[in-house]
Amino acid sequence: MGRGVASGGARGTPGDTYLRRREQSENFPVALKVLPRELRTHLRAVYDVARVIDDLGDRDGGDRTAGLLAFRADLATVWQGGAPQANVLRRLVPTVQARSLSPKPFGDLVKANLQDQRVDRYATYAELRAYCALSADPVGRIVLAIFGASTPRAVQLSDRACTALQLIEHWQDVAEDRRAGRVYLPQEDLAAFDVPETDLDLPTTSGRLRRLMAYETERAEKLLDSGDHLLGMLRGWARLAVAGYVAGGRAAIDRLRESNWAIMSGSPGISRLAVVRHLSRGLMRRAVS
Repeated sequence: MGRGVASGGARGTPGDTYLRRREQSENFPVALKVLPRELRTHLRAVYDVARVIDDLGDRDGGDRTAGLLAFRADLATVWQGGAPQANVLRRLVPTVQARSLSPKPFGDLVKANLQDQRVDRYATYAELRAYCALSADPVGRIVLAIFGASTPRAVQLSDRACTALQLIEHWQDVAEDRRAGRVYLPQEDLAAFDVPETDLDLPTTSGRLRRLMAYETERAEKLLDSGDHLLGMLRGWARLAVAGYVAGGRAAIDRLRESNWAIMSGSPGISRLAVVRHLSRGLMRRAVS
């Protein structure tokens, strides 16, 4: 992963140019242009905060734990009526007020990145899922709240989809994460497929690692499938936005398969046409009551 978060505000937050560039590099459309401007503003406000939290945990060149703790303190002022120092948090305030957003999902994102500073391996798939519950599921919960769609069933399905999408991103970025000193592939799975960690340092993908990646990707895809009913439950703009996120994940799965799991040569880029194709399929799903 890269280094050097542009500074400004509480321990440094990136500028708009950087954030929009990062937005364009995501697998999924953060805020589809067809969405009303107010919704796009809310979604971007949330994305920017989540991106800054991730960058403080992954890219900051200083004491990352200190940076995250400082940002968490600044984040708390959003709900305490104070004036946040970070620009991204000042932009978040109107969204929190307009959509009555809870501080907990944002706090969980910080917890996930604090965990990244002390945990670089996961022994089991269950442990990895628990990490994703902090690093991914909160984003889906925030999005549902923005659209006023936070029913218990919708949240349950969203959690499945978000964990699956996080896993798919991890499987795209195995080589990049290894260079950063992290291995998200569960140790039990590496052992089961007889993949030594040294295979993650090779310039090409070994056959045994390809078999493991096929297994991990298919398991993530099944988890994503298990959250499919969420799209049928949602209506209007909420359905369109969430379909876009899911479409990005499915397009990433396509690329992993098309590359024959050649993950060590770099993260397989996704086709925007594939995203549009999966978006159309998602929107065609029959609505359920």
